[in-house]
Amino acid sequence: MTESPPKLTGQALIADYVKTLDASPGVYRMLGEKGDVLYVGKARNLKARVSSYARGQFHSARIPRMVSETHSMMFLTTRTETEALLLEQNLIKQLKPRYNVLLRDDKSFPNILVAKSHPFPQIKKHRGAKSEKGDYYGPFAGAGAVNRTLNQLQRVFLLRNCTDAVFESRTRPCLLYQIKRCSGPCVGKVSEADYNGLVHDAELFLKGRSTRIQADLAAEMAAASEAMEYERAAALRDRIKALTAVQSVQAINPRRIAEADLVALHMDGGQACVQVFFIRGNQSWGNRDFYPRLGGAESADEIMQAFLVQFYDNKVPPRMVLLSHGVEDMDLMRDALSAKAGRRVVLGMPQRGEKAEMVGNALRNARESLARRMSESATQLRLLEGLAEAFDLPGPPRRIEVYDNSHIMGSNAVGGMVVAGPEGWVKSQYRKFNIKGTEITPGDDFGMMKEVLTRRFTRLLKEDPDRESEAWPDLLLIDGGAGQVGAVHEIMADLGVEDIPMIGVAKGQDRDHGKEEFHRIGQRPFALRMNDPVLYFIQRLRDEAHRWAIGTHRAKRAKAISATPLDEIAGVGAARKRALLAHFGSAKAVSGAAVADLMAVDGISEGLAQKIYDHFRG
Repeated sequence: MTESPPKLTGQALIADYVKTLDASPGVYRMLGEKGDVLYVGKARNLKARVSSYARGQFHSARIPRMVSETHSMMFLTTRTETEALLLEQNLIKQLKPRYNVLLRDDKSFPNILVAKSHPFPQIKKHRGAKSEKGDYYGPFAGAGAVNRTLNQLQRVFLLRNCTDAVFESRTRPCLLYQIKRCSGPCVGKVSEADYNGLVHDAELFLKGRSTRIQADLAAEMAAASEAMEYERAAALRDRIKALTAVQSVQAINPRRIAEADLVALHMDGGQACVQVFFIRGNQSWGNRDFYPRLGGAESADEIMQAFLVQFYDNKVPPRMVLLSHGVEDMDLMRDALSAKAGRRVVLGMPQRGEKAEMVGNALRNARESLARRMSESATQLRLLEGLAEAFDLPGPPRRIEVYDNSHIMGSNAVGGMVVAGPEGWVKSQYRKFNIKGTEITPGDDFGMMKEVLTRRFTRLLKEDPDRESEAWPDLLLIDGGAGQVGAVHEIMADLGVEDIPMIGVAKGQDRDHGKEEFHRIGQRPFALRMNDPVLYFIQRLRDEAHRWAIGTHRAKRAKAISATPLDEIAGVGAARKRALLAHFGSAKAVSGAAVADLMAVDGISEGLAQKIYDHFRG
C-alpha cells in the first residue's frame, strides 16, 4: 500500500502557491488547519509579496509563527493597489483575523443636522444614515461635544429644537422662549424671513465664520439703537455677549486649520492607543481614543495604515488628515482617502508650526490615555485573579456574563445580560431578551431566567458547539439566591453545559450593600469581608446588570404606553399615525370616524380610510 505524501504546510506550502501567481495586485488570505483566517494582506505584486514568506524574509517575530500555522491560502486579484488596500481592510473588519491589526470600536459619530423639511428649520443632534433633508455638520467626537455646541447655538441664534409635531401643536411660547434660548417661531414671535436669517448665521458659525457674524450683529445693534428700537437693540446686545463668551471658550481652537482630522499613535508594552481630534470650521469638535487589537509586534506604520483605512471605511475623510506617524505608502493612502472622499485629501506629517503643535497635543493625549488604560487593565486583572481565588475558579475568567430580569407585576418582562472581562465592560456583547413564554406566570423570576438562559445557550450550542470562540463564558453571575442558582443549574444540565461555574449574588441582611451572600451548587452560602475589593467588584457587576435590565424594561414600557390601536393597521405608519392623531385628537376619535372624515386627513386615501374604518368595526 502506497502512503500518500505528507500535506504541505508553512513555507513549503507557500512556495508551492507562488508557482501559480503572477505580478497582479491583490489580496491574499492565510488559513489555519480548520480553515480559520489567520491573516489578510494586500500586495502591489502578489507573486513578489508571497515569495517573501516562502524565502523566510520576516521583519517581525509574529510572522514566522503565522507562517508555520498556515495550512492553505486564498487569493483575489484587483485592478489597482488602491482597490487591494480597501478590499484588504474590508476583509479584516469582516473576518477579524488573529494576526491583523483590528479597529474594535466602530461606532458612528454624531452630527448636527439643520433639518430643512419645514419652513422654520429645526436644529438637532443626528446619528446614522444621512437620509433626512437638510445640512449636516460633523462629525463630533461624542454626544457631549454635540450638546455643548447645540447649547451655544441656542444661546446665540435662538433656533428651535422641538419636533415638527410639537411645533404645530403649540399655542403659547415654551420655556426656552422665556429664558431666551428660542425665538418662538411656533407662535409667530419671529417672521419666517428673520428666522431663516438666524439659521443662515448659525450655519456660518458652524463653518467657522463667527467674526463676520459678530460684525453684522454690531451693525444691526447700532442701527436699531439709532432708530430708537431699544428692545431689539438689547436683544442683539445679548446675542453679541453670548457669541463673545463662546469665542473666549474656543480660544484653544486652531486659527489656520479649517478642516482636518488629527491622528496620533502611541505604543507601549505591546498595546497601542490612537487619538483622533476633529477640527471643523476652525473649531475643535472633540476627540476620541481607540485601542486597536494588535496581532503582535507590528510597526507604527503598519498600525497607522490599518487604522486609517478601517476608520474611514464608513466615514467621509476631511480635506486634511494630519498624522503623528507615517504609513507604509503615503501616496497609496492619499489616493485611497481621496477616492473615498471624491475629492483631494491632503495627508501629511507636520514638522513645525501650528499643525505640528496640534498633532503633538493629540500625541500627548494618546500617551496619557494608554497609560490610564494600562493601569486600569492591571487593576482589572488583579480583581479577576481575586475573584478566581475567592470562588475556587481554575483561573481568572476571560468572560463573565451577568444576568438579571426586570418587570412590574409581570408586565413588560425583559431579561438582560452584561459582559465583563480583562478590559472591563464589553458593551458590544450586552444582550436584551424580551420574555416570550406564554406559560410563565406573571412575576415568575425562575421561569424568566429559565427562558433567558435556554435561549442564550441554545444559540451558543448551535453556532459554536466545539466552544472555540470567545463567546463562551468562564463564569455566570446570577442576581438571586439558592433558588435561582438551582434553577439555572437545572437549565444548564438539560443543555449539557454543566461545566461553567455559576454564582448567585443574594442581598444579605436588610438588603444592604456589603452584606451580600454568595450561593454555589453543593456548597454552603458564604460572604466576603466588608472591605474586600472583590466584593465591590461583584457589586458593580450585579448593579450594571440591574441597570441594563431595568433600562430595557423602561424602554419597553414606554413603547407600550405610547402604543395605539392604529399600530395594528397595515399601511398606517408613523407619519400617518401622527396625522390621524393630530386631526382627530385621539385613537378613540379615529375609531368612531366615518370614511369621508378619515379621507380628509392628509395621506389617507379612500382605500386606506376604508381599511381603518373596517378595522375598528371588526
